[in-house]
Amino acid sequence: MTRINQILKWYRIFFGVRTRILVWYVVLMSISALVSLLAIRHLLLMRLEQRIEKSLEQEIAEFRLFTSHPTLRDQDGGRTHQEHQIGQRFESDIDSIFDKFINSNIPDHEEFLLTLLNGKIHSSSPTVLPSYLRQDSDLIKYLAKLTKPEKNQVKTPDDTIIYRAEPIIQGQTHGVFVVAQSKLTEQQEVNKVVFAIIKVTVAIVIVSSVIAWFVAGKVLARLHLLTETARSITESDLTRSIPVKGSDEITELTITFNEMLQRLQAAFASQRDFINDASHELRTPITIIRGNLELLGDDPQERQETIELVTDELDRMSRFVDDMLLLVKAEQPNFLNLETVEITSLTEELYAKAKALAVRDWRLESVAACRIVADRQRLTQAIINLAQNATQYTQEGDMIALGSALIKDKVHLWVRDTGEGISLSDQKRIFQRFARSSSSRRRSEGAGLGLSIVRAIAESHGGTVELSSYPLLGSTFTLIIPIEPHNSNL
Repeated sequence: MTRINQILKWYRIFFGVRTRILVWYVVLMSISALVSLLAIRHLLLMRLEQRIEKSLEQEIAEFRLFTSHPTLRDQDGGRTHQEHQIGQRFESDIDSIFDKFINSNIPDHEEFLLTLLNGKIHSSSPTVLPSYLRQDSDLIKYLAKLTKPEKNQVKTPDDTIIYRAEPIIQGQTHGVFVVAQSKLTEQQEVNKVVFAIIKVTVAIVIVSSVIAWFVAGKVLARLHLLTETARSITESDLTRSIPVKGSDEITELTITFNEMLQRLQAAFASQRDFINDASHELRTPITIIRGNLELLGDDPQERQETIELVTDELDRMSRFVDDMLLLVKAEQPNFLNLETVEITSLTEELYAKAKALAVRDWRLESVAACRIVADRQRLTQAIINLAQNATQYTQEGDMIALGSALIKDKVHLWVRDTGEGISLSDQKRIFQRFARSSSSRRRSEGAGLGLSIVRAIAESHGGTVELSSYPLLGSTFTLIIPIEPHNSNL
């Protein structure tokens, strides 16, 4: 058993809700971080390329301005470093233009300015050029032949070069101004930034995962308490409840669980009382039957009397068992056989049947003219039970009245008598199983299940049963049944 518990413990550690929550949290954080990193890197590379293109375009624009105006301007805070008189013609030699422009401009980091004259490199800044910009490279050979401005980028095995080329032709002289920039160093800087973000993100994921582990444990602690409480509950002890804290979904589950325990406690208490009462009710007739059979003699008359007494007790036991089965069936969905019932004919039929129960002053007070959807036999059983109960607590000559009325979409069926009435303390428990009036001068022939059956029939129709009674003034039992049934058992 200990080994099984250890296995279950390790299983909960690796596959429990807390672990699954943490795993999903880490997965979501990792995916979010990866997507964010890719987006950041892409954005940085885009901005890098835009900045390089802007820098190259600026160099080309300055070169065009330099070759198209008679003055050479290099502004720094609004001041001119070198200026010739307006109208003075600039030297027309291309090599002189290239030399003066290259000498007057300082390239940015990883930017290269070079001029090509008749297929050869004329000048450059800086003077040391990478291999892909040397005289024997394919790129230089290609650029030297350009006759139109061009912007493009070239991928090398180790780098990506973005360039702008501006050809200038005078007669037989063919020159090309080229500004190029390498993306390698800038990309390495971007990668360093991204790598730093990755390290920070990993640290954040680790720290947040640890925090999430403890937070999940704290949140799930109440669920563990719920589990332990459920394990500790037995059929004989349903009194435990879980303390309610907070206002979240787990709190709602805790409240629901406590309410369920209360309902189970009430159900088990009712079941226990029912079994105890049933045992008590059955024990008496069994004792009477056994005692009489043990004392059974040879006298024929005594035998006849004993048989009649035993038969009567057996009939009472049979009726008791039938009543208990009826109460059990009342909780089943198929307890009722619904049909359209004419209340006028039902009331008159109930009155006719009730008059045969005993010699009383029977009266039919009123009859409703309507129809309802109900079980005719169950309603008949309930009213006859009430009428039979009224005969047991009245005497010959007392009045018992039946009637029906339609009040606010509900049919009222009642039995009223002028008997001894029911005390207020008894009225609170009279519909419970095996309950009898404590002030009754006579004992009911049944086991105290009649009114419980009446209430079960009324509730199965979605209705109720009401009692109005005063000691020595009689009682009125009223079934209130809706015209359209809405009970969940239907």
